[in-house]
Amino acid sequence: MNKNVTQKTSVIDALHDALESNNRKAASTVIATLHPSEIADILESVPPREREELWDLVDIEVEGDVLSHMQDAVRTEFLENMRPDEVIDVTKDLEADDVADILQDLPDDIAGTILQAMDEQNRQRLSSILTYPEDTAGGLMNVDVIAIRADVPLDVVNRYLRLLGNIPEKTDNIMVVNRKNKYLGVLPLTELLIRDQETKVSQWMEEQPYVSVETPTTEIAKIFEQRDLLSAAVVDEKGFLLGRITVDDVVDVIQKEAEHALRSMAGLSDEEMFSPIIASTKRRAVWLGINLLTAFLGAWVIGRFEDTIQQLVALAILMPVVAGMGGIAGSQTLTIAIRGIALGQIAKTNIKPLLIKELSVGILNGVFWSCIVSGIVILWFGELSLGLIIGASMIINLVIAALAGATIPIVLKHYGIDPAIAGSVILTTITDVVGFVTFLGLATIFLLS
Repeated sequence: MNKNVTQKTSVIDALHDALESNNRKAASTVIATLHPSEIADILESVPPREREELWDLVDIEVEGDVLSHMQDAVRTEFLENMRPDEVIDVTKDLEADDVADILQDLPDDIAGTILQAMDEQNRQRLSSILTYPEDTAGGLMNVDVIAIRADVPLDVVNRYLRLLGNIPEKTDNIMVVNRKNKYLGVLPLTELLIRDQETKVSQWMEEQPYVSVETPTTEIAKIFEQRDLLSAAVVDEKGFLLGRITVDDVVDVIQKEAEHALRSMAGLSDEEMFSPIIASTKRRAVWLGINLLTAFLGAWVIGRFEDTIQQLVALAILMPVVAGMGGIAGSQTLTIAIRGIALGQIAKTNIKPLLIKELSVGILNGVFWSCIVSGIVILWFGELSLGLIIGASMIINLVIAALAGATIPIVLKHYGIDPAIAGSVILTTITDVVGFVTFLGLATIFLLS
């Protein structure tokens, strides 16, 4: 087992045992040794009652950092039990983008009250972020930026930094702007340290990709990944510098997208580990109901061939083989298509080649596995015709599965439906129905006619 996973599990167990034995001192000692992000993970991993007990043991100095690392659902749970003045107190030392994330989890009236209670400078910084949607560069950016002009010497820049006394965390570049604050490029800190201090910024500044304030966060993640960026400037439609995005924020975006995709495939996009029982039941009931309808559809199709199945019991034994193989093959293609959509790799120009490729894979796998299954069935039941029928139906189902797996996500995306949520349900229905119809239909025509 992974060492870090083992350590985390042991910490959870130690805290649980300390709370069970009412040993708050031991629990407090363990909490004090953890990083804020680790505390957030622990709080997400325990039931609500223990969360409250553990939260009381968290040092008030790190409460804001812990909140900033929490999943939205869990953080909202804590924020709902805090007074506005408490929220202000625990977030006072956080970066503006982290505070904005926290305020966005609060009702508008409470968030407004907290903003009004802040000093003018912090209120303006936060308001500039909250103006933009949370899933855009504007909602993700940090407005704490050091900007300099291109026509000043490096020694002036150094004196300016010393005058400031500190620089924003995770600063790898200093933004370069003109007199009107229009973004021009960046000056790497390494250049500032090693170059002749009498030379000007313009000699050592570099062009670096910037992002528009309206750019979706998913697109930002791709830019950072493709260009190995640690930070990027955020500009408005006229090119004026508004803020910057750093790699730690992008990592959060990637993690949230991965979690969303994983949960969506089971219809659990808004559920965390210890969500309220009634809320979890309602969310899951919807998808259980949808799957039940698709199951009845499959049962209805089987019912149309009741006479055929009664006359040849082997068909009932072999039906799941055809449907199951189609389901697996379709899921493989579905996963490839959903990943392509998520990474922005699917466009109008490459849909046709993708369909051809997946159909080719479906045909080759269909032929290969139909030969194997046919051979097994012939040896098992001693009927050549039954082996040929299951082989033919398997080829048909695998080809349809490949076609459905590639097209369903594209169609759903076109109509604004999350393919990760609805894709697997639709695909399973298609592969089951096609598998049953082809296998039982061919059996009816060639074995019992």
